[in-house]
Amino acid sequence: MEGKKKRRWKTLLLAVVCFVLGGGVTLTVAWQALGQDGQALLQAYRLVTGKFVGEYDQRTMVESTLENMVTALGDRWSGYLDPQEAQQVKTARANTYVGIGVTVGQEPEDGLEILRVTEGGPAQAAGLAPGEIIRGVDGQTITAENRADLVNAIQGEAGTTVTLEVEGTDGARRTVEVTRQEIHGLTAAWTMLADQVGLVNIQNFYSGTADLVRQGVEELQAQGARALVFDLRNNPGGYVTELTEILDFLLPEGTIFISRTNDGEETVYTSDAACVDLPMAVLVNAESYSAAEFFAAELREAAGAVVAGEQTSGKGYSQMLFTLADGSAISLSTARYYTGSGISLIGTGVTPEPLVALSQEEAQRLLAGTLSPEEDPQLQSALEALG
Repeated sequence: MEGKKKRRWKTLLLAVVCFVLGGGVTLTVAWQALGQDGQALLQAYRLVTGKFVGEYDQRTMVESTLENMVTALGDRWSGYLDPQEAQQVKTARANTYVGIGVTVGQEPEDGLEILRVTEGGPAQAAGLAPGEIIRGVDGQTITAENRADLVNAIQGEAGTTVTLEVEGTDGARRTVEVTRQEIHGLTAAWTMLADQVGLVNIQNFYSGTADLVRQGVEELQAQGARALVFDLRNNPGGYVTELTEILDFLLPEGTIFISRTNDGEETVYTSDAACVDLPMAVLVNAESYSAAEFFAAELREAAGAVVAGEQTSGKGYSQMLFTLADGSAISLSTARYYTGSGISLIGTGVTPEPLVALSQEEAQRLLAGTLSPEEDPQLQSALEALG
């Protein structure tokens, strides 16, 4: 057993050395390049795998080390993902996945509250509705300890079924069998409100969103829209490329996004002269993160857009997902970003004017998609500000 551990250590060290030597660096320089901290980390790994006499799970040790390494950065936006979590994130960002078509919340710990049901998806076909709580999956009751595992268990191969114990809004429980299928997320939707105001809801800024937003705005313009409202409430953000493509489409000529790395490298994104020449407003709340709050800030700065709703979080870092050798990944903040005029949102976020909060019931109905425009005080305040 010890011989196998030593061979693994030698293989790891050889891989590190070969990687560095591939760039034409000597063995001594390669070791020095790791630095004192890097050397200590590898030495500790060698000691544990080669000398420790007790039983332990090597996978758990490595995952804990990686997780603690990222946690120690003190950055709430960076994190470690195990192989399964990493794959789920990649799939979600492609806006296509195999599942039942529900969005669930983090509460309660002993259940999965359904926040949103994908239109036309298997969950809707099975009768699941926002506000209901999934209490069990395939005969296993959800607890705080197994919650994450059972979230993963709901996903699976297309065509297979999962049995859920569901608690209705009246407290009654029932068993529901749902057939998994490939879900193609529609990340933007649009409609025409009264007085020819076009409403565009953007759920995230991941793959395909820019094309959908452009399609929606162009259709609303063709229908005679005199103003546009973009709803970015509960939008978690997404890709810089999707964000800047939308901003370029909407805004006049100028700088629309600036990114700076830790070594000072700066990337500047600009918009051409073509733009959408309509009054605009943006709706945000405390769950509008990253690209979502930046979108609001840049539209207000560059086009005088009205921003209505609640104070945003103040996320001013962009992240990259780095896949590791074992399939796990580190999501790491790698750049600070700024509006076209050089304003950072770090620690400040976006302060709407008008500043309007939703009641708990209204916020729940917004998530469930049952809050009508007429009953939505944030939307109504934006319409009033647009005049």
